Amino acid sequence: MKSRFSRSEIATYWRLVKPYWVSEEKWSARGLYVLVLLLDLATVAIATWLTYWNRNFFNAFAAYDLKLVWYLMGEIAVIASCSIVADIARTWFYQTLEIRWRKWLTNVFLGNWLEGAAFHRVEMLDKIDNTDQRISEDLREMVSISLHLSLGLVRNIVQLVSFSIIIWGISGTLSFAIFGLGVNIPGYMLWVSIIYAAAASVMMEKWGRRMVTVEYEQQRRESDFRFLMMRIRENSAQIAISRGGKSERIKLSQLFEGIELNWQFIKIFTRRISFVEKFYTEFGIILAYFLIIPRYFARQVELGQIMQLTMSFTRVRVGFAWFVFQYKRLTSLRAMFRRLSELENLILSKKRLGDIIVKDSPDDTLHLENLSLKLPDGQPLTNIGSLCIKSGSRWLIKGDSGVGKTTLLRAISGLWTYGNGCVSLPKKRMMFLPQESYLPLGSLKTALCYPEPPENFTNDHCAEILSKCGLRPYIYRLEEENIHWSKKLSPGEKQRLAFARAFLLRPDFLFMDEATSALDLRMEQHLFEVLLAQLPQTAIINVAHRPSLDKYHDNVLWIF
Repeated sequence: MKSRFSRSEIATYWRLVKPYWVSEEKWSARGLYVLVLLLDLATVAIATWLTYWNRNFFNAFAAYDLKLVWYLMGEIAVIASCSIVADIARTWFYQTLEIRWRKWLTNVFLGNWLEGAAFHRVEMLDKIDNTDQRISEDLREMVSISLHLSLGLVRNIVQLVSFSIIIWGISGTLSFAIFGLGVNIPGYMLWVSIIYAAAASVMMEKWGRRMVTVEYEQQRRESDFRFLMMRIRENSAQIAISRGGKSERIKLSQLFEGIELNWQFIKIFTRRISFVEKFYTEFGIILAYFLIIPRYFARQVELGQIMQLTMSFTRVRVGFAWFVFQYKRLTSLRAMFRRLSELENLILSKKRLGDIIVKDSPDDTLHLENLSLKLPDGQPLTNIGSLCIKSGSRWLIKGDSGVGKTTLLRAISGLWTYGNGCVSLPKKRMMFLPQESYLPLGSLKTALCYPEPPENFTNDHCAEILSKCGLRPYIYRLEEENIHWSKKLSPGEKQRLAFARAFLLRPDFLFMDEATSALDLRMEQHLFEVLLAQLPQTAIINVAHRPSLDKYHDNVLWIF
């Protein structure tokens, strides 16, 4: 890992950051940014004002000028009030800008991720980990740190100029002789602070340069640990009935051992960075007094000027060491850019996963042309050949387990492109009923109507459909929220709900993959009779093993 931002890293940063600032929200975004920046500059002006107050206050104390002291006490109340107002306003507008930028970026990433089943392609490629964490957490941190650093840098520059002028005016000229030659250094305290900060920055970069790689690895391992716990929670019943708690604990322990191992490197580099930060801060205070004490006892500065000078020296010293104090954030930011760039590249990649071509059909018929299926490693799976599936036809797909029946349905849907040939899809509504259908979070009506909005259907219509599918007890629970229906319903109830969804949405092509495997023969027969009666013009392509389904299909496709 390079120790400095490379050109590619800068290009990556700009590619991720730029779109929001030139988007449809650009004027409100820029306006908020400028407003926050102006409030930042106001706080710098208040801080500068405070140094002059300190000078006057301590000079008044030294002169026993009580009247001036009380006047200055009133002035500090005004300074404090201005500081409070500026800080509160700055925080409010800063947080407004932060959430707006994050919302815009999140919408862009989610849109690209969910468009055209890119999310499935990313998972199939299996080149990156924890997509959800990158979109939810990395985007949030990237926005937060980017705003903090960019605004802080501008504020820091203004602060440096303001307080450098004060130091230059007060610190005077350092005069000494070398080999009989007189040397005069005007504003010597300013030059000392520059040299001091430069030395600390070099040390910080040298000692902490590998922190980027370590931070990236830590984020990956933490995400894997969290993902496995989420999997255990989602599959708690299956794991519990299999007595798999011990096995899962071993896996979690192994993952956490990886976290702990990488944490040792985090500790090493954090210790180095903290040492430089603390050394720079603590010894900087001593250095300021060390430089000014001789001038005070030479009666070249007053007590108030000492206070003003030490405050200004601290500000300048911290300002010149901006890189030192922001190193941890810069490190985290670089790791986030790397993770987000990897995700963005995969999402936007148009790389095909195989050679099967999916295109629009010239008519209302589904065409398979010279279709053959392969495994991702290129090994042949099965040869389908050419086929035409017309509206209203009913196909039963048979074959041994593992021969490629489910893969054929995935190829027709466009999710599996490993192989050769062409799939021509009619511009008709298609619907897939797997062995266990996906049930989204929300009400039972939301799950029934998915992916259509539940508002598109009346409760009476939904109740009628549920009744036909043997789900009458759930009619009065259509609007119930906060129930995990995927866990609440039994496998057989889920399959009945899938049929109800098909009856409600009325697809033109219905693909089923062992969609009745959890049903008894009586309910299976009932649902197919309703299906044929309700959707006579719907083409049915069904993967099943039960001989009881043969009578409901007029075509059989054997796959070997």
